[in-house]
Amino acid sequence: MGRIFEVRKSTMFARWDKMAKQFTRIGKEIDIAVKQGGPDPDNNASLRRCIINAKAVNMPKDRVDAAIKRAMGKDKTDYHEEVYEGYAPHGVALLVETATDNPTRTVANVRMHFNKNNGSLGTSGSVSFLFNHMGEFKIKNENLDIEELELELIDFGLEEIGEDSEGNIIIRTPFNEFGNMSKALEEKGIDLITAELTRIPTTTVDLPEDQANEVLKLVDHMEQDDDVQKVYHNLK
Repeated sequence: MGRIFEVRKSTMFARWDKMAKQFTRIGKEIDIAVKQGGPDPDNNASLRRCIINAKAVNMPKDRVDAAIKRAMGKDKTDYHEEVYEGYAPHGVALLVETATDNPTRTVANVRMHFNKNNGSLGTSGSVSFLFNHMGEFKIKNENLDIEELELELIDFGLEEIGEDSEGNIIIRTPFNEFGNMSKALEEKGIDLITAELTRIPTTTVDLPEDQANEVLKLVDHMEQDDDVQKVYHNLK
């Protein structure tokens, strides 16, 4: 019985850690969005996107409001967005997006994670060409006709549309069409589950399980870093 409790407790703590990390990530995104476009989500598309994504991970409204106020305060933290590129073991490409108030610390930590896990930090442009920078929207499939929706959205930058494993509709646009698609979905009254800027690999690397686990170990260590927002890879 005690052993079952320990397993359950461990799972609960892991879930809390993941939730805390998600809240921290979105809090930084809110900070950056407010500084770039102001605190009014009606006039700030980036902030609206952050609020949508906060709801998707059940971030309490009072924490969202506190993050907005903090971004406007005199003692606000000045976050910078930095992207680092490199290779995991076995030739798998990694892109690491960060939001940091200390780039010197962040690059040192990112390099450490690469080195400790048999990877290597590269230079700017060394792997980014292997990914397409895209907007990705997830919406509930509430009796929507995907083919009809595709025709309606093609003039707003639609590049890909399909369903995920849970039956939600996934819409992708080029990076520079993200705002157009976001506005179009809002005007059509389509509720979003998430709205993200993401990086989709153009080619993937297929590895045996033991080698794939080496790559995922590096990804996991990188994702645990407080300055890291997202990690992308081209492991199949």
